[in-house]
Amino acid sequence: MAQKIRVGVLISGGGTNLQAIIDAYRSNRIDARVVFVGSDNPEAYGLKRAQKLGIPTFAVDYRAIIKETRGKPLKDPVPEGFDLETVLAKQRVSPLSSDRAKVEQYFRSRAIAEASLLKEMEAYPFDLLVLAGFMRIITPYFIDRVNSDPSQPRIMNIHPSLLPSFPGPDGYGDTYRYGCKVGGCTVHFVDYGEDTGRIIGQKAFEITPDDTIDTVREKGLKLEWQLYPVCIQLFAEGRLRMDRP
Repeated sequence: MAQKIRVGVLISGGGTNLQAIIDAYRSNRIDARVVFVGSDNPEAYGLKRAQKLGIPTFAVDYRAIIKETRGKPLKDPVPEGFDLETVLAKQRVSPLSSDRAKVEQYFRSRAIAEASLLKEMEAYPFDLLVLAGFMRIITPYFIDRVNSDPSQPRIMNIHPSLLPSFPGPDGYGDTYRYGCKVGGCTVHFVDYGEDTGRIIGQKAFEITPDDTIDTVREKGLKLEWQLYPVCIQLFAEGRLRMDRP
């Protein structure tokens, strides 16, 4: 096996994709190793998965930060280097025609949380950041501090649909409710939009008349556990540069 890349993982819940990645590198199926696991949820079970294996963990409580900053004036302290107008110009997740004060509050509170994430991550140098069920949209403030080389994005996400169809938090549910006969999952690089980054890999499954929303999710998860390690290996082999077709 080649030199192993260092992978950081962000989660929000149980961490089944995290476990799939751990299993893949412990069985020498990918040239990678997990160097930290972080979460926006201090109670995430995935943190316990990592701790049992001696992988460093940390949590930044997004809910507490959002509650603490709600209703406070925007002149209150924001992270060093955070420029609201730059972030608003780059982001593609919130229309600026909506309530301006709420949009500003959203990006300000997220930047405060993201600055705490970045501070925790400083202790663990990494080559690739993997979002494995991290249920928070990350902003340009965070993305630009991880992606130092525009030709080599370093943030991957796995999404529960065959993008570009059904972006958003409930891809399997949206796929099922729409009546699709095929569902699937997608690994993509993260950009300034919501599930709009360059697609790295996809896997599909048939949806039959006997399926329920629960069986659709079960089918999808099993494919996610296969797909994510494959895409991480493509990154490890240097086959995903943006300046290549």
